[in-house]
Amino acid sequence: MVKKIRNQNHSLIDLSHEIDENIPTFPGIEPPKIYPALTHAESRGRYRNLAEFELTKVEMVTSVATYLDSPYHRFKDMRDISELTLEETILEGIVVDVRGVSEIKPEHVRGKNLKESLEEKAVLIYTGWDRFWGKKEYFNHPFVTRELAEHLVEMGVKLVGIDTINIDNPKDFSRPAHTILLKNEILIVENLTNIGKLVGKKFRFFAVPLKIRAAAFPVRAFAEVL
Repeated sequence: MVKKIRNQNHSLIDLSHEIDENIPTFPGIEPPKIYPALTHAESRGRYRNLAEFELTKVEMVTSVATYLDSPYHRFKDMRDISELTLEETILEGIVVDVRGVSEIKPEHVRGKNLKESLEEKAVLIYTGWDRFWGKKEYFNHPFVTRELAEHLVEMGVKLVGIDTINIDNPKDFSRPAHTILLKNEILIVENLTNIGKLVGKKFRFFAVPLKIRAAAFPVRAFAEVL
């Protein structure tokens, strides 16, 4: 269920999946482990039974749930998550509706948006695949082709988001979309959800991670509908 929060006459739409111990992960990657490092009961003695707190411990690979890829994810000499600016993760956004398309090519974008409408923006690719979250079908997903990745570079896009677990064809181990986009400092957000709520709307996209030295990191992605 999509929740809309009214804020200064603008709607906020949550585009993130919840992180729990049952989320889909890449083959060979364990899902997160979330548990108390200190329970409420264990903490009482510290506060003379006047208060209690839980300290939660999370163990996980950082490329899980709705997450942002930095250039360092693909290229060891490029910037990691800690080096990204806020301006790169808060952008005017636009949705490209490609539902029903398996191999997403430039012709699925051309004709819908002029060059000036994509430049400096976050382009969110709406496949509708988030409906399979938690199901086996989620791993057999649409993907961005090499040609589209090159086209998005030419259009001057700043960030590309998609509602699948991988922007690339999982069978292509050269990972052309990751390679082309990240080489050109175009950030990637995967595992988005609820993109369909933004079709045809003007919005600002937020995908701000913690300031941490990591190749990728989960974000609380959301859109402010203007």
